[in-house]
Amino acid sequence: MNLSYWEIKTWLTNIDYTVVGSGIVGLNCALQLKEQYPKANILILEKGMLPQGASTKNAGFACFGSLSEIIDDLNTHTEQEVIELVKKRVEGLALLRDNIGDKTIDYQQLGGYELFQDTNSNLFQNCISKITEINNLLKPVFNADVFSLKPNSFQFKKIKENTIFNQLEGQIDTGKMMEALLKKAQAKGIKILNNILVEEFSDNENTVNIKTNQFEFTSAKLLIATNGFASQLIKEKVKPARAQVLITKPIKDLHIKGTFHLDEGYYYFRNINNRILFGGGRNLDFKAEETTEMSQTDLIQNKLEELLKTTILPNTPFEIEHRWSGIMGVGSQKKPIVKQLSNNVFCGVRLGGMGVAIGSTIGKQLADITL
Repeated sequence: MNLSYWEIKTWLTNIDYTVVGSGIVGLNCALQLKEQYPKANILILEKGMLPQGASTKNAGFACFGSLSEIIDDLNTHTEQEVIELVKKRVEGLALLRDNIGDKTIDYQQLGGYELFQDTNSNLFQNCISKITEINNLLKPVFNADVFSLKPNSFQFKKIKENTIFNQLEGQIDTGKMMEALLKKAQAKGIKILNNILVEEFSDNENTVNIKTNQFEFTSAKLLIATNGFASQLIKEKVKPARAQVLITKPIKDLHIKGTFHLDEGYYYFRNINNRILFGGGRNLDFKAEETTEMSQTDLIQNKLEELLKTTILPNTPFEIEHRWSGIMGVGSQKKPIVKQLSNNVFCGVRLGGMGVAIGSTIGKQLADITL
């Protein structure tokens, strides 16, 4: 691209901080930097027309982990690590709500339900047997019991007659959240350039040279907040994980309200505007879903439709209106990577599918480590 003098002078000169990625982490990082350094010249580069990855693609669950997920985490993390994971998610959600406001993001605490298929008796019994243990484990965080048994009152089929209810789980409108964050950043004078792909960078001790698909420029600091796409730029242990989603057309008198987890959280659905939003299924082919391609597969889409027909809406006619995919960043550990990579380069990545919950705090932490 042959840039004009004005373009170079206004957008690409004397940049103090360049943030790669305009998702939840990137925007919160830029806002925190602006709070600390009001006169700083901050630029965000976004490779998509809208924030790519998972920030505008997620299901809008304001959650901190289903019972089966927390039990499973205890196999690879210590009890204290699990408590810290949950605590960080709770704190992140509180920060998100405080920063933007419940009304703005349409926050609703309708509770969360974990469903168990009739064929999965072992998992169901294991979870029931550990409700008290996990509630006690999480008492330091909530000062209350989180999980309890509730009957299946939603007419779901092929599942156990009882569900595990989380009274503290909520849901948000993802689009409203991201729109509010973008407006807030722009109102603070933070520049955002879209459709700009960062191809490579080099830290030259005093500045960072950044090469994009459109131009090259220098910045005093570079902060990478690309989560699922991180491995394209940096050598950290972050794998992309595609999440495929669909949404129905409006359903008259929809009786399903809340957020729902099925099959250890690999499937998840919720109500939104009298529709069912339903996603998941990457456990059907983990390797194929370890991709940054924003496409869908027949294998997973057919399974989602089958579960809608046989389990979620067995007595209700429905039509699929739209399908999409988002890219998460995952690894063998749930703990995010927030670190300094070189003199002037930093990253905040690997949110493990918990971007809504922890994106605000990870963005803040990423900004803080540049001090």
